Amino acid sequence: MREVWPGEPYPLGATWDGVGTGFSVFSEVAERIELCLFQEDGSEERIDLPEVDGFVWHGHVPGIAPGQRYGYRVHGPFEPSQGHRCNPAKLLLDPYAKAIDGELTWNEALFAYRFTNPDEHNDADSAPYMPKNVVVNPFFEWGNDRPPRTPYHQSVIYEAHVRGLTMRHPAVPPDLRGTYAGIGHPAVIDHLLSIGATAVELMPVHHFVPEHFLVARGLTNYWGYNTMAYLAPHGPYSSSGTRGEQVLEFKAMVRALHEAGIEVILDVVYNHTAEGDHMGPTLGFRGIDNAAYYRLHDGDRRYYLDYTGTGNSLNVRSPHALQLIMDSLRYWVLDMHVDGFRFDLAAALARELHDVDRLSAFFDLIQQDPVISQVKLIAEPWDVGPGGYQVGNFPPLWTEWNGKYRDTVRDFWRGTGSALPEFASRLTGSADLYATSGRRPVASINFVTCHDGFTLGDLVSYDRKHNLANGEDDRDGTDDNRSWNCGAEGPVEDPEIVGLRHRQRRNFLATLFLSQGVPMLSHGDELGRSQRGNNNAYCQDNELTWIDWAAVHTEKDLLNFVRSLARLRREHPVFQRRRFFRGRTADNGRDLVWLTPAGAEMSAGDWHTGYAKSLMVYLNGQAITEPGPRGERIADDSFLLLINAHHEDMTFTLPGPEFGLCWQPVFDTADEQMRDEPFPDEQWGPTALVAVTARSLHLLRQPLSPS
Repeated sequence: MREVWPGEPYPLGATWDGVGTGFSVFSEVAERIELCLFQEDGSEERIDLPEVDGFVWHGHVPGIAPGQRYGYRVHGPFEPSQGHRCNPAKLLLDPYAKAIDGELTWNEALFAYRFTNPDEHNDADSAPYMPKNVVVNPFFEWGNDRPPRTPYHQSVIYEAHVRGLTMRHPAVPPDLRGTYAGIGHPAVIDHLLSIGATAVELMPVHHFVPEHFLVARGLTNYWGYNTMAYLAPHGPYSSSGTRGEQVLEFKAMVRALHEAGIEVILDVVYNHTAEGDHMGPTLGFRGIDNAAYYRLHDGDRRYYLDYTGTGNSLNVRSPHALQLIMDSLRYWVLDMHVDGFRFDLAAALARELHDVDRLSAFFDLIQQDPVISQVKLIAEPWDVGPGGYQVGNFPPLWTEWNGKYRDTVRDFWRGTGSALPEFASRLTGSADLYATSGRRPVASINFVTCHDGFTLGDLVSYDRKHNLANGEDDRDGTDDNRSWNCGAEGPVEDPEIVGLRHRQRRNFLATLFLSQGVPMLSHGDELGRSQRGNNNAYCQDNELTWIDWAAVHTEKDLLNFVRSLARLRREHPVFQRRRFFRGRTADNGRDLVWLTPAGAEMSAGDWHTGYAKSLMVYLNGQAITEPGPRGERIADDSFLLLINAHHEDMTFTLPGPEFGLCWQPVFDTADEQMRDEPFPDEQWGPTALVAVTARSLHLLRQPLSPS
């Protein structure tokens, strides 16, 4: 018989101390918990956890070292109507596992019922089909690693997928492609730096499993929003194996990115798990303490409340589920050195009963936590439940994916609706959403595209989704794309349509980088990436979703345009305002003035003319109200944006001398190439006439000290 010591209830999970490993797992409903140790030959050794304190079952096993695979079997009531689903025939993942070895093999044994008769209890052993938890070595040589702590107003976020970013990169060795090590490769980091990225926002890397129905179709869960272990980096993203090595590889990636000054933000899915609804498999939480971890219907606790569209919702009203979330967040900051989080369907975490409450227990905990409150916190401010669209309503500590920015900018440049007033608000930081609650422009994470929906290239090439490859008869994915194909659906050779599409891409990118707030670029958009019209490629782990790095050559003009935009934003604080524009007269003039194409200041009637799609925006670089980091006055060049979203060319009249005496062109989205220097033979004085191409944006600069 193996020796087992009492151990300690905390920390939860498996903790190696050099002598052996302590195991600790919470379950209020359990009557007995077995620790299952798996040997190299696949044999299983079962050990009863000997102690329980405050519903935490624990024991210490001497001699157990990093690399040991393990799982749990929980003995207790199986009473679905009461919310209890214990079944010791099912091997369970540890909610606090720090590494997972192996992949899930879908089999009827994973379920608590028989497929032929859902009312028949299924006692088949699931262990042969389950991945296993792994004891990890917590030690890592971080050296002088320090978080970059880039201020929000200086940040440019690059949303990326671990596999999609590197699978086709020719400079990344084949055995490193699609892995954490691939992202940490110098060639990838050099590219990120060249486009001005200060942070990489990685799509889910918490260990996840593909859904049964996808595997049956020969597909997989590519995006990763199907989590089963909140402390474990996804094993298949490791180039060096999955017996705990993925933890070291992830840390090495973070260290390499930090050395380059790039932050790491994780897209986290604390709103639901991969176990699905009442017909889903028993993989971990469900068999350990179903009622503690999931939101259940009060009338019949067999069923799950679903605010996420995936079958279940994590029970953030439970102190133990909240503890898991907070412990997970702290682990990724303190042990894995990440710099922030983007919370998927964050409104689901704010539901105390049914309504969304921004002052729920979860947000109270975040606010007072000395670790988590100091990193970047980004909400996807909606879920699929009633009242779930909460853009602008999160607490002051938080920033938000601004879905209204995306929709407004898309509508404006495709020429639909009366979007001019709202476009102006989005361009200047969305004060209508954030100012009244004491928040700043950086509360708005601005984006035109992201992983969910069309790529930038597809946004200007397709009027409708083309998702047949997903196997759902084109029913999946949104129909509200707010896209425009510029005259023909899909790939074309017509030079006029191609030229218009290229101009529209530059319009969207220029708007994004010139807007107040925090720009977020979706990976591959700087290279014209296309998914051939698929706006819901969550199940496509193939060349449809991977970046084609050959576009570095074929789309070099677009890439250089993005690089120049990033440099322009980085060098000019007028595009990085920390406070909202005041608009009123200050000692150095008004900081913001809206002008008609005729050069006159906008009147109320101009704003509400239904067909108005063109305007000028004056940004006064000498009227920046916020001080620098040492209290110094900030002064910058002044800029004039000439925006023509109309379908015809227009002649703009520049404003009078009080705005500037010498305007130099910076770029014109009607031009294929963005020049690093002002056009040598062109500059305009007050009231000059400037031709602006249909559907284009022209940026002019008034130097701070004109030559």
